[in-house]
Amino acid sequence: MRTLVIALLCSLLSVPAWAERVTIAAEDDWAPYSSIGTDGSSAQGFAVDLVRAALGTQDIEVDFLTVPFSRCLFYAQGTRAVACFDVTITDANRDQYIWHPTPLFEEGLAIFGPADDPRTDMGAKDLAGKVVGITNGYTYPTSFMEDPAIHRYNANSDSQLLQMLVAGRVDYILLNTMPGYMRINQDPHLRGKVKLTGVLQTDGFWLAFSKAHPDGARIAKAFETGLQALHKSGRYASMEADFRKRYQH
Repeated sequence: MRTLVIALLCSLLSVPAWAERVTIAAEDDWAPYSSIGTDGSSAQGFAVDLVRAALGTQDIEVDFLTVPFSRCLFYAQGTRAVACFDVTITDANRDQYIWHPTPLFEEGLAIFGPADDPRTDMGAKDLAGKVVGITNGYTYPTSFMEDPAIHRYNANSDSQLLQMLVAGRVDYILLNTMPGYMRINQDPHLRGKVKLTGVLQTDGFWLAFSKAHPDGARIAKAFETGLQALHKSGRYASMEADFRKRYQH
């Protein structure tokens, strides 16, 4: 009997002693940052790993709700989830959520062109007179969208944009940097045919914490503390380096 009790105690001690569990909504279709797993329900990606690690430093375990981005934001406006990611702060949503000070990560809105294009430092002014592919439903800088010298061509998906670029139907396309690299590296028909020719702008991405959830403000503060701990320990830099090495080649 004593042996059984000791074995039971040992097994209990081997399980992480989480202080609490929280539910956070994660967008399901923005790989490699946050997307739905192969099992059709779990969340996977760099942002998912960062959220789990940051709150883990505060002894908080996360249950992820992997849903379309619009539903993710909706959940964080109520009490279904304590937060939603990955969200940029805009004038429209600034007062709708609780924001932690430090961005979860930063991501560039990149200009991709044909592999034989000599440019690597293009900016918005270099797109004048060019046909530039963009994705329906995405948000782009107002200055870009209202520039009469740029000819914008809409596609239904990022994948379609890349195919149009390779086919020569557009001169350049706009894609977020790491998602663009991921799609290029995973498709043999794209590898060696597309290159990054510049960055239009770099945006920060945050968790949008719920004002309606009773734990929203407290977990937002805990998350910021955990994120700072990752930075100070060097763990964030290590995770980011591994992430970029995986796709940026």
